[in-house]
Amino acid sequence: MGTRTPVHISAVRRRARSGRGPRRRTAPLAAAAAVALLAGSLAACGQEAKGGSRYKAEKGKGGTIGLAMPTKSSERWIADGKNMARQFKAAGYKADLQYGDDKVENQVAQIENMIAKGHRLLVVAAIDGSALTDVLRRAKEADVPVISYDRLLLGTENVDYYASFDNERVGELQGGYIVDKLKLDEKKDEKFNVELFAGSPDDNNTKFFWDGAMKVLRPYIEKGRIVVRSKQTKLNQTTTLRWDGGTAQKRMDDLLSKNYGSEEVDAVLSPYDGISIGILSALKSAGYGTGDKPYPIVTGQDAELASVKSILRGQQTQTVYKDTRKLARQAVQMGDAVLTGKKPEVNDTKTYDNGKKVVPAYLLKPVSIDKSNTQRLVDDGYYTAGQLK
Repeated sequence: MGTRTPVHISAVRRRARSGRGPRRRTAPLAAAAAVALLAGSLAACGQEAKGGSRYKAEKGKGGTIGLAMPTKSSERWIADGKNMARQFKAAGYKADLQYGDDKVENQVAQIENMIAKGHRLLVVAAIDGSALTDVLRRAKEADVPVISYDRLLLGTENVDYYASFDNERVGELQGGYIVDKLKLDEKKDEKFNVELFAGSPDDNNTKFFWDGAMKVLRPYIEKGRIVVRSKQTKLNQTTTLRWDGGTAQKRMDDLLSKNYGSEEVDAVLSPYDGISIGILSALKSAGYGTGDKPYPIVTGQDAELASVKSILRGQQTQTVYKDTRKLARQAVQMGDAVLTGKKPEVNDTKTYDNGKKVVPAYLLKPVSIDKSNTQRLVDDGYYTAGQLK
């Protein structure tokens, strides 16, 4: 692109020096046009190389927002992506929504492509929060702001804001539900068998969920009121890679076969609905769910439709409702503020240290849902009454 035009200019100059009639009189105009064309071409190339600098020059609406979501294997991530895309478009932007299919290399390539195309802003829900350091540095070099969505981006200074729910509170709700339903504070002479599951080890939220739940459950474990027969009570013993239900099912199968002969499990701490479904499959295979052997208490998170229906059928017991429409709206408001020269609203500037910086965050409140209050989901318009039948 940058070599063809100078050759053209040289040809114009040669024709001018040859003194051939009318061409000599028009040569200066042709040369000037060629130089102008060259300058314009180089300027355009420069804008493209900088990742859309035509948008960086001034604050305002317009341009494309890159939405990098982790997977389509969970209905909540599909909903998050669609909600953000719709709301960014309503706010005056275009949206480029991509899913990484739980493969880090896919997500890296997608974000690289977004930067190369000149997207104005990136909203990233990471597959692995610590694996995007290099590509986020390139975003910074291209002057592209980054919002970390629900899963905190780790080990990088190149993240501007974080939008999520109060993740420790999610764990507190799950642990507290087990305590309440087992009536641990009433039946003070009884012991209960409980098994513990945690989320993916590469997701920063896993630690917050675990810490919140253990804040509630650990005192009962230490007093012997809660018995973890597998003795797997540490975070690194209980994680579930990629939040995978199949992985959880295999682990629950193993826990039951090795630790529960004549004994029964009374409750299972599960951090996420997809994991809960796997746990319930293992329990069903072991004979739970019958009249003389009911399902234990099983918690969850995200109020996914399959799990809400499971709760209504008396299988899964509880989930934590996080209205992802509100989370999407918060991320859109943050992004719009950044791009229009305003200061985004935050309500936490101390909690989320990613190893390189404390990321200013806006945290939404989660809600515990069981069979007694599934109507809340209908009242909020999250599901229709027909969907829950």
